[in-house]
Amino acid sequence: MVSEVVSKAERFRALHHGRVPGEPLVLPGPWDAASARVFVDAGFPALATPSAGVAASLGYEDGATPADEMFAAVARIVRAVDVPVSADVEGGYGIAPKELVERLLEAGAVGCNLEDSDGGVLKDAARHADWLAEVRGAAGGQLFVNARVDVFIHGDSDPERAIERAALYVAAGADCVYPIGAPSDVLPLLRAGIQGPVNVLARLDGPSMSELGELGATRVTFGPGLQRRSAEAVRETAVGLR
Repeated sequence: MVSEVVSKAERFRALHHGRVPGEPLVLPGPWDAASARVFVDAGFPALATPSAGVAASLGYEDGATPADEMFAAVARIVRAVDVPVSADVEGGYGIAPKELVERLLEAGAVGCNLEDSDGGVLKDAARHADWLAEVRGAAGGQLFVNARVDVFIHGDSDPERAIERAALYVAAGADCVYPIGAPSDVLPLLRAGIQGPVNVLARLDGPSMSELGELGATRVTFGPGLQRRSAEAVRETAVGLR
């Protein structure tokens, strides 16, 4: 099992490198096994679960999913597909780095999103970087660590501050940086200032995937956007049935 996870982790990591502008890695966010199969059948080479989308599928508000239920949901998604799956595990649920890594690997995840805010407040960047370094040390090469930078949703939206925090996280061993909520017009500045892959949040009514790639995105994710679009489609169908 471990060798299989490492192999998938290597495949997942390789997908982030050697990409040309305009062709970012697009990672749909499945919220359950059925949606995961739909995305894989559509041809996507990897997936990245959204914590808010999974929470909605389990009947919780965003940020309120118990850790055990989140890991169980990730495990069900992983079992349903044969492509690498990265897991959004929010701020790590207060779990010590070694145990957090063990639980992610046990669920079959090859990567993780880790937030740098708590309760809507940015964490101390240096202390968070130290924590990320512990996660990296425990994971070795078995997990692709995507370090979320929350300056644009819980901070002052200063791109330079986002770049400073990103530099600390990359130095700590993060494989990718995720300045969630960054406006598209600051993406070129972020791309120029951040070393390594950059994850950009896409909106279904926003710039296209190729446009985001041209602006600096290495990879594109959707947060809970696809789950919410699906829920809206079900709602419209339900109304039509009455």
